[in-house]
Amino acid sequence: MRSAAPAPRVIAVVGPTAAGKSDLGVHLAAQLGGEVVNADSMQLYRGMDIGTAKLTPGERGGVPHRLLDVWDVTETANVAEYQRLARAEIDRLLAEGRTPVLVGGSGLYVRGAIDTLEFPGTDPAIRARLEAELAAEGPGALHARLTAADPEAGRAILPGNGRRIVRALEVIEITGKPFTANLPGHDSVYDTVQIGVDVARPELDERIARRVDRMWEDGFVDEVRALEAQGLREGLTASRALGYQQILKALAGEYTEQEARAETVRATKRFARRQDSWFRRDPRVHWLSGAVADRGELPGQALALIERAVTA
Repeated sequence: MRSAAPAPRVIAVVGPTAAGKSDLGVHLAAQLGGEVVNADSMQLYRGMDIGTAKLTPGERGGVPHRLLDVWDVTETANVAEYQRLARAEIDRLLAEGRTPVLVGGSGLYVRGAIDTLEFPGTDPAIRARLEAELAAEGPGALHARLTAADPEAGRAILPGNGRRIVRALEVIEITGKPFTANLPGHDSVYDTVQIGVDVARPELDERIARRVDRMWEDGFVDEVRALEAQGLREGLTASRALGYQQILKALAGEYTEQEARAETVRATKRFARRQDSWFRRDPRVHWLSGAVADRGELPGQALALIERAVTA
């Protein structure tokens, strides 16, 4: 059912993992006659379903979801390629007079989709040298170098994410500026309303722990084992995804399964804090409570916020 009020050009539902973004996105798209456009970098991968909390077809409520299951697990994630794909979906929906509802917690992907964001080129020689240093020294040493050169980038990029660390250092060498200096100001390409789903840290931590328990019960280990046979271990991006990385270590005998499960919870909690910090820095995000006590009111509050934004 379409809302009586005209929808803005784009809605973005953002915030940390386990906050309730996916369900809210489905509700808003259904009410506004739109479609969901995925902005979770790991949900772009085919077969990475349980560990990314990808909504099942039944949970999508008949609302079309775009940019799920786009890449094989052996492909390296590329934000510039995602930007091209996301804008094609957004532009298609706008041309049809429908509302794109961008949903996800991958901050750079959200900004790539809706903001004036251009990606510096690459230098094969610099990239090769940095990748050789990564292999020789490990991500910790390169992360320390990145933090010294660009403290904000050091805080934003996980110390174990060697691929992103290498890319940040490459951009610094190419441009002669901090990696974060290449991020634009808060200038949108589209007329957008961004809704942040806010959950207090203690409750969010509990949700994360319960979600990881459910993932294990739903067959997460078997999912990773099947993807390993499809090349997951060789995938530079997919193999580092939360939970997948830990289970791969368990399958290799580096962790027990219980240790993998506990480390997945710890790593996801750390990641949620980084997500929250990223979106808090954007003054355009309107935060609404996604706490248990307020969850039933969240959809109505979000629709009211959208209507106010359109008529303001």
